Order: sequence, then C-alpha cells, then structure tokens
Amino acid sequence: MAVMKFGGTSVGSARAMQQAISIVAREQKNAVPLVVLSACSGITNKLVHIADAAGRGALDEAMGLAAEVRSFHFALLDELMKSEVSKKEAAVRIEELAGRLEMLIKGVDIVGELTERSRDMFCSFGELLSTTVFAAAMKEQGYNVEWIDVRTVMITDDNFGFARPINDVCEENVRRIISPLLQQGKVVVTQGYIGATKSGKTTTLGRGGSDFSAALLGAWLNDNAIQIWTDVDGVMTCDPRLVPEARSIRVMTFSEAAELAYLGAKVLHPDTIAPAVQKNIPVYVLNSVHPDARGTIITNDPERLSGMSYGGLVKSIAVKRGQCIINVRSNRMFGRHGFMNELFGIFARYGVSVEMISTSEVSVSLTVDEKSFSEELIHDLESFGEVDREHNVATISVVGDNLRMSRGVAGRIFSALKDVNLRMISQGASEINVGFVVEEPEVGIAVNNLHREFFSGRQNEGIFEAPAGSLQCAAVVKEK
Repeated sequence: MAVMKFGGTSVGSARAMQQAISIVAREQKNAVPLVVLSACSGITNKLVHIADAAGRGALDEAMGLAAEVRSFHFALLDELMKSEVSKKEAAVRIEELAGRLEMLIKGVDIVGELTERSRDMFCSFGELLSTTVFAAAMKEQGYNVEWIDVRTVMITDDNFGFARPINDVCEENVRRIISPLLQQGKVVVTQGYIGATKSGKTTTLGRGGSDFSAALLGAWLNDNAIQIWTDVDGVMTCDPRLVPEARSIRVMTFSEAAELAYLGAKVLHPDTIAPAVQKNIPVYVLNSVHPDARGTIITNDPERLSGMSYGGLVKSIAVKRGQCIINVRSNRMFGRHGFMNELFGIFARYGVSVEMISTSEVSVSLTVDEKSFSEELIHDLESFGEVDREHNVATISVVGDNLRMSRGVAGRIFSALKDVNLRMISQGASEINVGFVVEEPEVGIAVNNLHREFFSGRQNEGIFEAPAGSLQCAAVVKEK
C-alpha cells in the first residue's frame, strides 16, 4: 500500500488532474492507495492575498479574488465531469466552501484584524476545494472513492501557521477512520497541509506541509512506499535553470535528501524525511507529467543503495541565493571560552538563522539570509568587535554521502573553481557536504564547472539519467 501525494502543479488544471487520476487508477491495480493533495497551483498564494486584503479592510479586492477562486474550481468541474447529476452534487459542495470563504472575509473585515488562526482558515480552502473536485471526478469515472476531511484525523497543537501533529491521537484516528476504508477497497482522497486542534480549530503545518502530511500518514499506516508526485523527474544533480545538462538521480539516502533540502535545493520539505526514516519507508519522487520515468528513490535500504553506489562521490549540487556574509573580528575571541555562545545568542535573540560558519582564532564569518537581519542586530554584534558585511553572495554546497572520507574530492572541487573568487569555505561535522560562498554573478560559472567535473560522462552508470521529455525549470519543486 502506498501514500500518493500530488503537488499543486500536478492538480493545477483539468488535464493535470485527469493525469493524476490515471496514475492513481494504475496504482490501484496493485494496492489501494491513500491520495493526499495540495491545493491547485497558485490557489494558496491567492488565498493568502485574500486574507491580507480582508485584514487591511480591502473588502472589494478580497471578494473579487474569492470569486476567482470559485470560478476556477467550477471551471475544473466543467472540464472534468460529463454527468450533470454528478457535477451538480460536486458544485453544491464547492459553492458551500466558496460561501464560507466569503463569510470569513466579511468577518475579518468587520473585526478589522487578521489573526494567525484566521489566516490558517483562509489557507485551508485550497486543499478542501482541490480534493472535492478530484474525488468527484474519480467517482464519476467509476472508481470506489471516499473523500475524508483530514481535520478529523490530523489533530495538532494550536501553533497556528506551523502546527505540529499530536502523534498518538493522529495514529489512533488513522487506524479508526482511514484504515477501515482502505481495507474495504476504497481509494481515500484527503488533504495535505492542514489539520485541526482538539477543539476543532483549523491549523496549517507550514508551507511544504503536504509532503509532511503524506509522510506522517504513511508512517501511521505502516505503508511500504510514500510517493511524491511533482512535475520533474525526481531529484536533480543540479537546478536545470543553472545547468541544462542536469540529470535526475536514481537513488539517494535520507541524509543526502535532508542535507540538500536544508542547503537550498528544492527537494522535499525537511520534515518529510523524519517519519520516513523512523519507519524506514522509501520515498519516491516522481513526475506526474511523465509517470513512466523512474524518478528518484530516497532510502536507507542497503540493498537498493549497494546496487547503485559510486564510492561516496558527489550526488548533487545545491545553491542558496540571496545570502549575506557577516564577518565579526575580535581579539576577545582568542583563548576565551563562552565567546561563541554569547555571539550566537544575539542571532537567537533576533530569530535569525545562521546558514554557514567559518572561524579562525580572532574572527567568525557566517552567512544569513539577506532579508533576515536588521541594523539593530548588527549594532548588537558590534559590541563584540569589528563587523562588516558582504552582500549579493550565494552559498554552493557539494553533497554526497561519505564525501569527507573520499580522497581527492576536495582537490577536484577547488580545481573546478579555479576561475571563481571564493569568499568563504566551510566543511564542518557533516560528512556529506562541502560548502563555499561566491558572489552572485559567479554562481553560474561555479555550478557549471562543478557539474562538468563530477557528472560529465556518467549518464550510463545507472545512478543518473536524463529526464524524460524536455528539462523542467526547477530542480524538484517544493510544493505544499
């Protein structure tokens, strides 16, 4: 049995949704799947705009956008469904959801305040609408389908905007609500990204939460596979927008996937990895546009990995743009304990995440997101010593399991970068990545040189393969 999660682009049009239905039908021949959907592409962003407009009192704007949401899903019904009776039943449900959205807009407008709880309620409509259309279309085509409101299963804390599931309660709900339906041979269609508190208040799991939802449900069901369906042929060796020759990776470890996600590659939501690792459930990243493409398997299974091993060399190259280097120089560092604790306490106080670090006896260089820090933070850092900043830089990370233990890899990396000005270098406790910082205009040169060094001529090794069809425009699109 598998959990099949379809991202926004995979259900973003009637054609895409019909393709997803065909993929589910094919899977059903082997085992009855649980289907988890994101909102249709672009809808969540529109719902966020609606919430913001309602919060600032722009009632006409919010209502106009809500009308667009309603029309979009009615258009999907018209394209997907033939039977007027079936279409009418689904239309009633869509109209009910659209009416609730409008009521919420008016309520926020009257109160004059948009809370995080209200924002979560706004954002939930995308998944509720997409799954309503999808389930109705499958039913009309003769499939045994049950639509489930995931808020009856995914019970969370009340941290609106970034809620965390209450595992014991959720697992019991899955056994009580979802498992019996699957055992009856029914395809269960439900929502990713959203949940509810014990008192029934709607929550969201944060952007990327649909991947997380799918992984959690798979773990609670003890499934043998979690399938993440997107619009590219799995995890790529690099972003094809930077390297047109980028290829899909056949197999990678959980640690590699987690590291790539953290380092900026749009692979999977990092939280997705944890439930899969815990139950050792393989995660398949697949292409709904080309469903016969093999995609990427993320696993710790020694048998799968041994058949596609390549000596611990580079698996992928990740890029994170929009970074800034902050350099702190201070003689107070020399031989003094507690200095780093005090320094990073400043970043913690301002809620700024540090991405990459490099140190010497009297200086610390680190990278942060360009938009994440303030002049107040810089002022506080100046109490430690001299502070300067380097803007318009990007981090590049070379990732592969046991990378640090492979002789000669570092030499090859920096030989490939001989024409690039490296602003910072970092290789810490992780055995699977070497990172460095370059100026933004040199990202393309650096990444293409690295890709040629490590991937040129390796398409026949069984680890990498050219994507089916034309190259897509992003490395694995991180969808909700």
